[in-house]
Amino acid sequence: MERRIDIFVLAAGRGERLLPITRHLPKPLMPLLGRPLLQVVLERVSALPAEGIGINLHHGRGLIEEWIERSAFRDRLVPFVEERLLGTGGALKNAEAFLCSRPFLVHNSDILTDMDLEDLLEAHLSSGNIATLAVHDHPEFNRLAVDGEGLLRGIGWAGRSETVEHVAFTGVALYEPRFLRFLPEGPSSVVEGWLNAVAAGEGVGTWSAAGCSWSDIGTVSAYASAVFRTLRAEGETVYVHPSVEGCGTVELGGCVVVEEGGGLGGGARLRNCIILPGGRAEPGLEYENCILGPGFRVDLNGSETSGLTDEARLIGTGGSDRRYYRVKRDGGSAVLMQSSDDDPDFERQIEYTRFFLRHSVPVPELIAVEADRKRALFEDLGDLTLYSWLKCPREHARIEEIYGEVIEIMVAIHTEATEHVSECPLLQSRIFDYDHLRWETRYFIERFVEGVRGVKVENPLALEREFHRLASKVDSFPKTVIHRDFHSQNIMITGGGVPRPVDYQGARIGPPGYDLVSLLWDPYHRLDDGVRRRLLDRYVERMREAAGAWFSEEGFRETLLPCRLQRHMQALGAYGYLARVKGKGHFLKYVPEGLRLLKEDLSISIGEYPELYGLVMGLRVS
Repeated sequence: MERRIDIFVLAAGRGERLLPITRHLPKPLMPLLGRPLLQVVLERVSALPAEGIGINLHHGRGLIEEWIERSAFRDRLVPFVEERLLGTGGALKNAEAFLCSRPFLVHNSDILTDMDLEDLLEAHLSSGNIATLAVHDHPEFNRLAVDGEGLLRGIGWAGRSETVEHVAFTGVALYEPRFLRFLPEGPSSVVEGWLNAVAAGEGVGTWSAAGCSWSDIGTVSAYASAVFRTLRAEGETVYVHPSVEGCGTVELGGCVVVEEGGGLGGGARLRNCIILPGGRAEPGLEYENCILGPGFRVDLNGSETSGLTDEARLIGTGGSDRRYYRVKRDGGSAVLMQSSDDDPDFERQIEYTRFFLRHSVPVPELIAVEADRKRALFEDLGDLTLYSWLKCPREHARIEEIYGEVIEIMVAIHTEATEHVSECPLLQSRIFDYDHLRWETRYFIERFVEGVRGVKVENPLALEREFHRLASKVDSFPKTVIHRDFHSQNIMITGGGVPRPVDYQGARIGPPGYDLVSLLWDPYHRLDDGVRRRLLDRYVERMREAAGAWFSEEGFRETLLPCRLQRHMQALGAYGYLARVKGKGHFLKYVPEGLRLLKEDLSISIGEYPELYGLVMGLRVS
């Protein structure tokens, strides 16, 4: 069966419901985390077996043509300029000479979806229908009357009967070239062509896009919702284009997006904001729930930034199964943690919080506990993690200063908290020992090597012997209280730039070097080598001061490489588990850096772990 097709992207509309944005940017060029909507659509459709890609142009034609010339699609796109708007049907008729040779896909440039276009293509080619419309159930737009065989029978109320169901058109469809005969010359809607084809006895079929994500970027509200939803689907709360300068003392909360050409004034405070090209947050001012563009501000009603009401908003983008909600309390806010009935860490979270607060570890204050309902209320530390804080360009000195403050917290855990750990029996009895270290390496093999890379270990016995030696060595190191997951996503940056740790319910008694390598060799953020050396020296100096005679600098430094090996294998295993088992695919974007770090570790210790070295060096980075 011939599978080659042509593609046509509808991109000529004025976008009047998106004013005032579309006075400055045509809708296809509105940015989505650094990429215009048009680029997002073109990257998806170009994966199909396409001969050519046509696009109609009218509003903002010059800007779109300039973008095309700079894009990777320059040599593939065929523009069809409309001096007057021709509508969705007229646009196809105007491109008849381009579309008359083979089946063609039509995709609106303002539709974002993850539907399987290959599956849609196969369904169309095997159907014999003149057209196949991708449809779904969307009550606001359910206008297509479809019979039990999925064939179009009418539009709107005219098609209503007990023998049909009503569904919505997604803006994506496949057509046979003969469909063009059913479109009149001049302006028209593609709906006219559907009805004309049905009246002539042709089959206009449908393909269900149920379960697929779908956004129609037709209004400012819909655009903001799509931006924030995409941001959170990628596991992020902050996107700042690399060209943006001057984050400095800017404070960020909620979800914040600053596109190329956006500006940030010193001391500005932003929460749930999008800054478009030409927009600017002025120094010292506060902005919340809004879009800033060149000379305009559009306020959002809040629903665009949250799937819940203002009374209780789900927060957090990490890998935990616990649910965290921001709730109103005494004129401010607090964070409600809801655990499952069988959550083994709930009691530890409560007891560890009380213990750490008594001993100079600035975890969030515990406000109330409902143990029977497995829920607790905590101080609200905001939304900004160290990981997200680093997404906004910062001065190198300020980055090192923040990390230095985190080192002080780590030292407090490794010394004062350790000295008093008998006050917390739950923690005192929880040892990060040989068995747990071996669990980490099995996790790495099962969840990453086999689960993500699909590689079978060729010599498992030899590898097991190396894992045994590594675990025995790490287990032999002196132990303190450790956070055990001390990376940039588990450190909140609160008002005034103060770091505070969270997600500490996994704390154990283990080698302190494990915490330090989690922070300084963190796959979430690569530190400059010089900064890392200075921070390591700072930790050693502070531990000598706070720990006294039991801390040996030479002995401690010898623990770092084995701890790096353990930690990086654990992290890669976690990324595999979270992506493949928990469905949080965005964690795979941290694999390249995690694997780079593990390869670096093994390059230093090649003689000691040759089997592991051979396995890891053979794994592709991406």
